[in-house]
Amino acid sequence: MSLAYAECPRDVRESLAAQYFVDAIRDEYTQHSTRVMDAKYLKSSLAYSMKYEAARTVSKTSRHVRSMETEDHTSRERDDKFEFFFNRLEKLLNSSVAGKKNTPRRNPNVNCWKCNKKGHVQRECQAITSNQEN
Repeated sequence: MSLAYAECPRDVRESLAAQYFVDAIRDEYTQHSTRVMDAKYLKSSLAYSMKYEAARTVSKTSRHVRSMETEDHTSRERDDKFEFFFNRLEKLLNSSVAGKKNTPRRNPNVNCWKCNKKGHVQRECQAITSNQEN
């Protein structure tokens, strides 16, 4: 999305990404439900559609199952472990995304559309920044 719509503001690119994601959902009910939610960002569209799919799957399989309370604390320990690993995974993903944002792209086969030199894209072009400063 960043390369295809480089001139668009970030919020417009996010909205387009969310719309394309919803259009690509194969399951008709999930697609309809996610479209009705009208999420503006890809992350929220993905989260909602995953929750919807999980809820539909659980409701299909657990029609005749009753819940049961246990007195031991193993379920609480499992929940705590799950929460710990989920938070850890989220931190790793965030640091990975942050690291990718800060590292410039270095592909020797890419041509800049502004100066026609190889090795960088237009948004990283030194010719643009030097022209804007003058």
